[in-house]
Amino acid sequence: MEVNYKNVPSVQEMAKKKLVTIPSRYVRDDQDHSVASSNKEAPVIDMQRLINSNDHDSMNIELQKLHFAAKEWGFFQLINHGVSSSVVEKMKHESQAFFDLPLEEKNKFERSPGDTDGFGQLFVVSDKQKLDWADIFYLKTAPPYLRMPIFFKLPLSLREAIEEYAEEIKELTMKVLKMLGKAVGIKAEEVDNLFDKGMQSMRMNYYPPCPQPELVMGLSPHSDASALTILLQVNDTEGLQIRKNGIWIPIVPLPNAFIVNIGDAFEIFSNGIYRSIEHRSVVSSEKERISVATFQSPRLDGELGPASTVVTADNPPTFRKIGAAEFYRGFLTRELVGKSYVDTMRITTTEDV
Repeated sequence: MEVNYKNVPSVQEMAKKKLVTIPSRYVRDDQDHSVASSNKEAPVIDMQRLINSNDHDSMNIELQKLHFAAKEWGFFQLINHGVSSSVVEKMKHESQAFFDLPLEEKNKFERSPGDTDGFGQLFVVSDKQKLDWADIFYLKTAPPYLRMPIFFKLPLSLREAIEEYAEEIKELTMKVLKMLGKAVGIKAEEVDNLFDKGMQSMRMNYYPPCPQPELVMGLSPHSDASALTILLQVNDTEGLQIRKNGIWIPIVPLPNAFIVNIGDAFEIFSNGIYRSIEHRSVVSSEKERISVATFQSPRLDGELGPASTVVTADNPPTFRKIGAAEFYRGFLTRELVGKSYVDTMRITTTEDV
């Protein structure tokens, strides 16, 4: 049943009222709010070393680092990524400018019932479920035929920033996906066939300050449905945490780096060699946090399942095949709850094969 999103207020506007106590619908006593005081940090991958064909030794060492990062962490920071700094800065500026608009201006881009694109909440399936302390703006950005009418109503400067940024991120994402494929023996053609013309979408996240940050979630613990997610930290406020070995570890963004994570679709595609990792966002009592997540997913007319080159007699498929469009329909009509969605794709009996 479609929830009336008019009943889900803008958290940014709520925060402006300088509340002392937050509404009960945002209190997340169902969550473990503790964070590890761990000195472990997510691996850092140097993209230029990874693609430097003039130095095969360095390239192979970096490829092994990438394999370790994807297999053991599911998250890594990517430096020397090659995306134009002017394109990144423009995207940061325009993201900030969008959330700085008055609410009545942002509401001109409000998400319509039944759609995913626009300003407004996703993953709200019940009028009684707990809500995240965040506002979001979600858009499908590629291929161009997937862009909704709302995309073309955006202010020109924002639309141009998104188009330029999306194009460069797509190029980067495909390079990383092919390198991940190479590390586990998946042919580049098989990666291309499923992901090169795949759906790219973007979610701009705004996490306002909260008077009781220890009680809320900026974004509920979940894994991404995408193959690969590239996160741009717009300002200096930290908030991303990942779940590793049962504990929550904060990610401290490096300057000029992207934070990259494996999504459910690549876990399925790699037949579980790489795993998507639960992550969440927490919020600050004093500062806003803004980020932009770009998701690269399979082509919607494709079939998602383990790549043929990783399935053998000794390594049978651990996930069933599913049409990509059906896979994403299922994800976007559920509440975000851990890795519960990808778990529905697992083969549990021999009859499922």
